[in-house]
Order: sequence, then structure tokens, then C-alpha cells
Amino acid sequence: MARVTREPAVERGQGHRPDRQVERVARPAADGEAADRGRYVYCIIRASNPMRFGPIGMDDQSPEVYTINFRDMAAVVSDVPIAPLDSTRENVLGHERVNETVMRDHTVIPMSFGTIFKTREDILELLRSAYDAFADVLAKMQDKLEFGLKVLWDRDEIVRAIEQEDEDIHRLKSEISSQKGSTYFARMQYGRLIDAALQQRSERYVAEFLQRLRDVSVASRVNRAIGDKMIMNAAFLVQREHEPDFDRRIKEIASRYDKLTFKYTGPWPPYNFVNIRLKLERAGQH
Repeated sequence: MARVTREPAVERGQGHRPDRQVERVARPAADGEAADRGRYVYCIIRASNPMRFGPIGMDDQSPEVYTINFRDMAAVVSDVPIAPLDSTRENVLGHERVNETVMRDHTVIPMSFGTIFKTREDILELLRSAYDAFADVLAKMQDKLEFGLKVLWDRDEIVRAIEQEDEDIHRLKSEISSQKGSTYFARMQYGRLIDAALQQRSERYVAEFLQRLRDVSVASRVNRAIGDKMIMNAAFLVQREHEPDFDRRIKEIASRYDKLTFKYTGPWPPYNFVNIRLKLERAGQH
């Protein structure tokens, strides 16, 4: 029987993150701002008025998550110490938890883990200088969610199936088993045939899954598979109202493949479909 599991997004806390590079220029702390405290930026949203999301932030001393607004754009932030932030499971999940909360009611541009600005003015300058870029991305990502899909197999089980289905491999396997003396060259040939058959089969599976998910998603991105068991590691951009359709299609596909395991996570902010590079400079510098 096929195995399909959907993991809650907040438990994932890992996976591919495209580059979102922000170069920051140090500024002296403004009046009323502690010199050793900064602003951790989780994401960018559309918001004309200041908002608060509750005490769900990264730092226990200042957990309140709120917005810093410029025109109709806002950075979702919380106060944190200005110090290197380790990418521990707890910290990564804390970052994800805030983005998960915000994206329930907003389209978000997720910032990479560990994005810290020294002052409020630094963030306002970011919003001013990158306003058009943010506006363009938010328009394209409006009401869209990301889902991750990993497909795994038991390699030994698939090899046994190939040995039974492929006449040349089956015959060579039998010859190796019955042959006396050295079987080195036969085993080398057998290994090459098995590797080619596995590659061909995995590519066929991936192509079929992408095709069958095309009409329930807006876009897809195939990332590098990790290890011998994983044959597919992909992200899908899905319109919010089509989430049930995507979920149903995954289960339909999984029901046809009893030798594969399907694991998918989400919804996520569109990490795999947003790639913003920004440079923040002092006003007046060129």
C-alpha cells in the first residue's frame, strides 16, 4: 500500500532556501533605542497601518511581533539582541512559526533566517529603497502558497522488481549466480545496467508526477534529491483556494504506487519562488 504523509509546516524547519541577500550598513542607535538590541525581520507584507501578531517572536525577553510600516508596505519584526543567531532547530522553528502565523491572513515575502537590522530607520530605508521590488513580488505571489513534496523508494525493493521485469538484467543476474570462477566483468555490466534502469525509472516517475500536478499548481521547482532513497524533491506554488485540489491530487497519485513513499509539507511562504537581492546603503551614498 502506498504511504503518503503530510507533515505540519511548523514541524519542518528545513529545506532549500533561495538567496535573499541584504547588505546592511551599521548606524548609531537612535534616541530611545538600546544599542545592544536590534530588529529581527521575518517577512514583508502589505499593510498600511501598524499591526501586532502577539508574543510569538524569537527572543523570550521581547517576544512581541509587530510591524514597521512605510506607505502600504510593512516589515514584520521583533526585538532581539544584536548577536549572531545560531540556526538551531528551536530558532529555525521560531522563525517559521511567525511566518506561518502571518501568512494565514497575508501574502508574505519571507526573509532568510537570521536577518537582523540594528535600528528602525535601517528597516524604513530597506522598505523605501526596495519598495518597487517588494510590490512586484507581492503582486506575483498574491494568495499563493508553497508546498514541498518528497518521493522516496526502497532501492533494494526496486532493484528486485527491475531484475524480474528486465529480461537482459534477469538473464545476467542468473548467469552471475550460476557461473563458476571470476564474475568481475559480468558484475560490472550488471551494475551499469541496474544504475541506468534506476535512473530511467526515477526520471519517468518525476516527469509523470510533475505532469499530473501541473493543473493544480501555478509553478514547480525541482531541487536536488538527497541520498539513495529520495527520487524527487520538489516545491510547488499553489493558489490558496486550490489547496484542497492539490492535496487530493497528491493522494490520488500516491494510491497508484505501492512501492513509493510520498511526504509533503506546507503551506509555506514561497521560499523557492522568491529570490530578492538587496543592497541597503546610507542615504546619499552612491
